[in-house]
Amino acid sequence: MIIGKLTLNYFATMTSNHLKSVKKVILLFFIGTLTAQYPADSLYRAPNTTLLKKIFLYPITKWQQFSYNQPFLNCQFEPSCSNYGAQAIHSHSIITGLFMTSDRIIRCNSNARQYHKDMDGQFHQDGRLMDPVYNPSDRVTTKSPIIAAGLSMVIPGLGRVYAGRTVDGIYGFVMSALAINNGVNSIKKESILAPFYIGLAISIYGGEIYGAYRTTKYYQPIKD
Repeated sequence: MIIGKLTLNYFATMTSNHLKSVKKVILLFFIGTLTAQYPADSLYRAPNTTLLKKIFLYPITKWQQFSYNQPFLNCQFEPSCSNYGAQAIHSHSIITGLFMTSDRIIRCNSNARQYHKDMDGQFHQDGRLMDPVYNPSDRVTTKSPIIAAGLSMVIPGLGRVYAGRTVDGIYGFVMSALAINNGVNSIKKESILAPFYIGLAISIYGGEIYGAYRTTKYYQPIKD
């Protein structure tokens, strides 16, 4: 509610200079890469990729140009978080893709390998954790995905704790809190980046709720 009211006030008072600056930022997303060197580039340049999806895929292509040349940024998952996000956005709706991307980033933490072992997950030949975009098989669980989603809606991260992934829940809470705080502050300061921070906050908060649901339904440990 607070973010909604502040957002309306922000756009109501946005000056023409602000609008011009926002337009300049948006135009950057229309600049495509000249060659398809990285995985996200192929999806960005695919004939069936809509213009709107290109806007969201473009930052991922830029990130991969940097991260793929930095050994310390190697992802523990296969596909990597950036590839997972690009595939999710390309193959699903933009909103669903953003939620899935946020969920994956939250799950990519120090306890990911142990959780993966607990659920008897598959490993890539190089040791990375196999976690494709499509949903894995449902797991037998006594816990409700709906309850998990509801808990994370009230307190981000709580649904993951309910699902048995406390570390994921902590990461989800911290990331959601930081994103929402940045979004609110950017609106109060009437920053030209307010739309970006608002969108980021919605994506992470929504991804936390969506992730709590998925965790309870698909990522439960194997019972002995």
